[in-house]
Amino acid sequence: MKVIVAMSGGVDSAVACALLARQGHQVMGVTLHLADLSRVGLGVSRCCSLDDVANARAVCELLGVPHYVVNMEDAFQREVLGLFVEGYLAGQTPSPCVRCNSRVKFGELLRIAETFGADAVASGHYARVRRENGQLQLLRGVDREKDQSYFLFELTQEQLARVIFPLGDMTKPQVRALAAELSLPNAQKPDSQEVCFVPEGKTYREVLAKLAGPRLPGPGEVVDEEGHVLGRHPGFVGFTVGQRRGLGVASGRRLYVVAVKPEENRVVVGEAGSLAKSWLEVREVNWLITPPASLEVEVQVRSRHRPQAAVVEVNGQLARVIFREPVLAPAPGQAAVFYQGERVVGGGFISRAW
Repeated sequence: MKVIVAMSGGVDSAVACALLARQGHQVMGVTLHLADLSRVGLGVSRCCSLDDVANARAVCELLGVPHYVVNMEDAFQREVLGLFVEGYLAGQTPSPCVRCNSRVKFGELLRIAETFGADAVASGHYARVRRENGQLQLLRGVDREKDQSYFLFELTQEQLARVIFPLGDMTKPQVRALAAELSLPNAQKPDSQEVCFVPEGKTYREVLAKLAGPRLPGPGEVVDEEGHVLGRHPGFVGFTVGQRRGLGVASGRRLYVVAVKPEENRVVVGEAGSLAKSWLEVREVNWLITPPASLEVEVQVRSRHRPQAAVVEVNGQLARVIFREPVLAPAPGQAAVFYQGERVVGGGFISRAW
C-alpha cells in the first residue's frame, strides 16, 4: 500500500513512518509548512522550523523513503488561524488543534494523497481506528496519558477509511525505545507542549495582537458577578473560563474567570463554585454514529479532563448535554467530545454552559 506519513519532525511521526516502512508499505514523508509568523514579527512557529524539517528529512533518509515539504499556509490561515482569532475576539477559547486535524492535516493531506496516487495518510497520533459491523470506529489510544482521540472527533467516516494511526496500540515509552533501537536522529527530541504555531517565548496575547491588529480590544473592567468593578484588564482576548492567574485584581478570596463578555469589554470573576456547570449547548456536532434522539455518553470538555457521565439530546448538528454531576469550567469554544467506553461517537464545540 502507498502511504503518505505526516512528518512533524518529532519522534512520534518518525516512528510511525518507520513502522509502516518496516511493514513493507511504499511510504513517503510529507512535512506541512503551516505558518510563518516571522512575517508579522513573531519569530518562527514551533511547527514549521528549519530544524523540524531537517529532522523529518533525516529520518526519511535513514529509512530510505522520499520526503517532501508542502506549503499549506493558505489553508492553515483560512481553516485555523482565522478561526482562532475570531474565536478569541468573540470571547471564546478556541480549539485550533481540532480544526487543524480535520481540515488541514487530514483534509488537505488526503487531497495530496490523491495527487501522489497514495492509498492512505498516516500520522503519529495516539488513537486507533477499528472496523466493526461495516462501520469505522475512532477509539482512544492504548496509552491513556498520550491519547489524542479528543482532537480527532471531527474526522468523518470517509476520512477514517483512509487514515492509519500506527502508534495507537503503543505507549510513549515503547515509541521512545523503538526510536532508540532504530537509531532515529530525533529519538530523544522532547514532546511539544504548546499550540504548535505559537513561537517559542511568545504568548497567546502577543500572537493575537499581531494577527488581529487594530481589531484587538483595549483595556476594560474586571468585575464580580454582581457587576462591582474589582480592577482593570489589558484586553479580554486571551482570558479563558477557569483561569486563576493574571486577573489583575487584589482579593482575599481565590477568584477565577467565570465569564468573558466581549460586548461589554468585561472579564467576570467569581469563586470556584461558579465554575460548576450542569448543562452545555454544543454546536457543529460531528457524529461518527447515527445518533438516536438522546443517548448516554461520557463527555470530555478539555483535553486533559476526565470524561463525565451525561445524557446528550440530539438536534442535528446541535446538542444539549446534561451532566449527571456538574463539571468545572467548560469554556465556550472548547471541544466537547462524546465517548461510549473507548469509542468516540461524536463531538462539537461548546457555545454555552449553565
